[in-house]
Amino acid sequence: MPPVRRLFFCVCIALGLSAAAIAPLSAQTFTIGSPNVATADPLVPRPPVTPCVVNLYTNQTYADFNDKPFTYTPPANCAGPWQKVVLSMDFDVTAGRQFDRTGVVWLNQIPIYFGTTQEPSAAVAPSWHIERDLTDYSALLAAAHDGHVSLGNFVGSSGGVNYTGIIHGSATLYFYPGGDANIPRPDQVLAMNPNGMGYLSKPSDQLATTFQALPKNTERAFLDLYTQSQNEDEFWFFNLPDDIAPVFQDFGSTSFREAEISIDGTPAGVAPVYPWIYTGGADPILWRPIPGVQTLAFEPYRVDLTPFVGKLNDGAPHTVAVSVYNAANYFATAGALLLYLDHGATQVTGDVSENTLAATPLVNVVENVTVAPDGSAAGSVSVTSNRQYRISGTANTSHGKVTTTIAAQLAFSSVQQLQSDNTHYIQDAVQSTDSDVTTTQTPEHGKAFVVRERRNYPLTFDYDIVVADDGTETLHTLADQEFKQRIDAGLAGSAPKTAQLDNHIHNTVTRHYDASGALVSTPASTSQTYSYADPFGACYSRTITAQNRLLASVADGQGCPGGANQLSWHDQYADWASGFFGATVKLLP
Repeated sequence: MPPVRRLFFCVCIALGLSAAAIAPLSAQTFTIGSPNVATADPLVPRPPVTPCVVNLYTNQTYADFNDKPFTYTPPANCAGPWQKVVLSMDFDVTAGRQFDRTGVVWLNQIPIYFGTTQEPSAAVAPSWHIERDLTDYSALLAAAHDGHVSLGNFVGSSGGVNYTGIIHGSATLYFYPGGDANIPRPDQVLAMNPNGMGYLSKPSDQLATTFQALPKNTERAFLDLYTQSQNEDEFWFFNLPDDIAPVFQDFGSTSFREAEISIDGTPAGVAPVYPWIYTGGADPILWRPIPGVQTLAFEPYRVDLTPFVGKLNDGAPHTVAVSVYNAANYFATAGALLLYLDHGATQVTGDVSENTLAATPLVNVVENVTVAPDGSAAGSVSVTSNRQYRISGTANTSHGKVTTTIAAQLAFSSVQQLQSDNTHYIQDAVQSTDSDVTTTQTPEHGKAFVVRERRNYPLTFDYDIVVADDGTETLHTLADQEFKQRIDAGLAGSAPKTAQLDNHIHNTVTRHYDASGALVSTPASTSQTYSYADPFGACYSRTITAQNRLLASVADGQGCPGGANQLSWHDQYADWASGFFGATVKLLP
């Protein structure tokens, strides 16, 4: 019989978080030789003015699965518009045994944070700092709301194992006054989860929200969407076709996932699923001290629904729904509907003039696997999907007729090399998800403004067990994970201005066991590089490395002018592009 896979991942989840006004400088302080959490992600640059501060909760303890409520009140004598709103969060976990947990901060049933926690170890009590730019959610934050943190965490004994890691968290909002009213921000932020998290366990499951009375003067509409994989879908990039999945002790539905968005049953958009990997994934040592891309703080995918505003403005109820193609079990799904209103009109009419988006993608699966009579197996599986579509709609606004056209090309590919026998278990995956979306805003008078956004999600993940003739065993795990984003924006017929972001980790660990099964050594190497550049002088580059679970180096400013990072609180690229586009255009989180 083939060896049983030593997969160290945990399928447990938990929702929640907490926060406090702890100096964000701590997130930028690195100690060489430290085992504590380290990421290369930049903090949110702050305006040079005194902020108004609202504390949401301080040193909240997470040791059960009960939601932790809080009450939010806007800052007194500090009305918007705000230059920037920053959510600042701090977490820690006591040393001991504990799984990674999922946390969501809900405000008026809208997620303002969604992420997972760092797993502790017997000797290390990790702590980390998170920041999110919530300026686009200013309309939500302008009124008082109830909120709660969902962060389930089991502390106690189960199956003869003691789980001792207790999670603590604090969260604070910083409001920076003096915002420019001419910079477009959503006028309404509406909940896609009025009844809580959407759990999608099969392709037909939907997170469907019916809005009874949307504003009649919406001119831009967007959906911020999170699709987090769990349970049998946690490692969806390793999943195999149903017929051979049992041979490799794996889950089915292949390695392709994609979020489909509809309005009143009509296909309205697509959101590629990012392969987030949690700190218990495959081997916890793989993520110490450097976690995966966005593991501690997910970024939502923003879907442009503007071609449909004429329909959404007709005064009738409308249902916005999300499903996940090939969902097995399951995807935690959450989001928010963002509306920009035409303040010069009480009614914006319009219609959809073109929509070629199919309800589901075309997927090609090629199996080349041989299964022997003794149960051993070897071969490869490839999965590909390619499609393109156009959606175009008009809006009769107070400043004339505007046509919005979205032209998208999506491509997915995955190749897995497989082997399972008495001395080997090999599962090596090379995957790429690519989206190329061009949105053209064409006014009745004047030039069109074009925003082309390209995303690439490369992933290489190897999980290899080899048993030698002398009975010794090695378990090698490698994760090369990347998030690449590029925006080209400009007036039609003119040279576009380009901003680029790249977030890349490369982590490896090898476990060596002697013939008795005792662990002998676990050499590990991890690294992350985060870079950003735009034509307005903003430049950021940070590379961090670790050896054997200890931070080894930090290098800043590589490739930036003067070898120094330059990120101003004033995101000139975002303000320039957003001003033309009539909605937020930005890359930095």
